[in-house]
Amino acid sequence: MYLTDTMSRIHRTLPPKGTRIGIAFSGGLDTRCAVAWMSRQGLDVFAYTADLAQPDETDVANIPPVATQHGAKDARLVDCRDALVREGMIAVQCGAFHLSTGGRRYFNTTPLGRAVTTTAIIRAMREDGVNVFSDGSTHKGNDIQRFFRYGVLVNPTLEIYKPWLDRAFVDAFGGRKEMSEYLVSQKLPYTMATEKAYSTDANVLGATHEAKDLERLDRGIRIVAPIMGLAHWKSEVAVTPEELTVELARGVPVALNGERFASTFECFRAMNAAGGRHGLGMSDQIENRVIDAKSRGVYEAPGMALANIVYERLLTAVHNENTTDLYFTLGRRLGRLLYEGRWFDPESLMLKEALTRWVAPAVSGTVTIELRRGDDYTLLDTKAVRSAYEPDKLSMERTASAFTPEDRIGALEMQSLGVLDNRGLLLHLAKTLGAGAGAGVGDLLLGDGSEG
Repeated sequence: MYLTDTMSRIHRTLPPKGTRIGIAFSGGLDTRCAVAWMSRQGLDVFAYTADLAQPDETDVANIPPVATQHGAKDARLVDCRDALVREGMIAVQCGAFHLSTGGRRYFNTTPLGRAVTTTAIIRAMREDGVNVFSDGSTHKGNDIQRFFRYGVLVNPTLEIYKPWLDRAFVDAFGGRKEMSEYLVSQKLPYTMATEKAYSTDANVLGATHEAKDLERLDRGIRIVAPIMGLAHWKSEVAVTPEELTVELARGVPVALNGERFASTFECFRAMNAAGGRHGLGMSDQIENRVIDAKSRGVYEAPGMALANIVYERLLTAVHNENTTDLYFTLGRRLGRLLYEGRWFDPESLMLKEALTRWVAPAVSGTVTIELRRGDDYTLLDTKAVRSAYEPDKLSMERTASAFTPEDRIGALEMQSLGVLDNRGLLLHLAKTLGAGAGAGVGDLLLGDGSEG
C-alpha cells in the first residue's frame, strides 16, 4: 500500500526501538558511526554494500563484516557491477551528458552509480523485510534526492531515516573529530587514512573529487591524486603514445585491440585501464546542483571517455545530420534528468527508448585511436559496418557523381525563393524597429535601410 497524505515518509527523529532499518554502507567513518549509533539506540540495523568495482577499494568483500562489527544485525554485499556498466553504456548510447566545459565532459558517473546502487539495495531490503532506508547523504547535496527518488520508486511504502537530517545526530556528530571520538568511546577506533584535501566517491565508471580545498576555484586538478589513471599534467610523469582499436556492436564495446571479453563489464575494465594509462577523461566542472546552487567537482572517467569518443565517431559516419542533432539535444536533456535522479522516470524512458532503439543499433564498427597525454588524441581509422560516408561521393577529383553541376544550379535557384522572402521580412523589421535593435539590418542589406 502507499503512504497516505497524513503519514510522514521521512522520520525527523529516531524511529521507535526495534525498527528494522537498512543503510547503504560504504565502510567510511560516517556510515560506521551511523551503524554504531543507531544500533545502540535500539534499532535493528541491516547494512548493504554495493559492489561497484570501486577503484579505491582493494577488496569490497571486506566491507560488510565491518558493519556487523559496529552493531549491524546483518550485512550484505550487493553485486551491481554488470548493471552499472550496462547503464553506463546506455548513457553513452544516448549521449546523456549535460555538463561540459571547453569540450571536456562530465560523464554523470556518480548519478549512474546512485541509480544502480539504490534500486539494487532497496530490492535487497524488501527481500529482508526492511522498509526503512538510511544513507550517508547530507541535505546540501544531490544524492539525498537521488536516494529518495529511486528508493520510493522501487518500494512505494518505503520510509526514510537519515541521521544527517536528524538535528540530534548532527549536533552530536557534526564533524569527523566528533565521529572518531564516539567510535573510540565504543571501543571501535577508526584509523583514518592520510587526510586528503578533498573527498572522493568512486565506482567502475568514474571517480568524483569534491569538497574541502576543491570548493575554492584557485585550487584545481593539480591537487588531485588520480585513482583511475595518472597525473598527466605533471611533466615528470612519462606517457608513451599508444594506438588502440575499439570495436562496438550495436553501440556496445565488445573488443579492444582484437581481444574479446566474456562480458561488457570485463571489456569496459580493459578500456578503463587503457584510457587511464594516458589520463584520458579528466575534467573540472562548475555545475548547478539539484537545489540550483553551484558546486564544483573534478572528475575521472577514462573508460567512459574512450567509449564516448568511439561511439560518436561511428555515429557521425552512420547517421544523418538531423539524427545526430537529436542525439545531442535529447541526450543533453536526458543527462540533466539523470543528474536529478530521474533515470528511470517516464520522461527519461521516452528519450532512452528513441536513442537506444533508433540510433544505437546501427552504431557498429571499429575505431583506431592514438592516445597521448590527457585528452590529446588522434583518430587514425574508422570502419563502420553500415557507413553513410563514401569517399567518392563528394570527391574533388573527377569521379562518377549522383548529380551534375546543372543539378546544383537548379537547387540553388530554388533557394532564392526563401532568401528573397527573408530579405523582405528583415527590411520590414528594420523599418519597424527604426533606430532600435534592427537598424543594422537595413545597413547590412541596402546601406540606408530605405527599402521595405
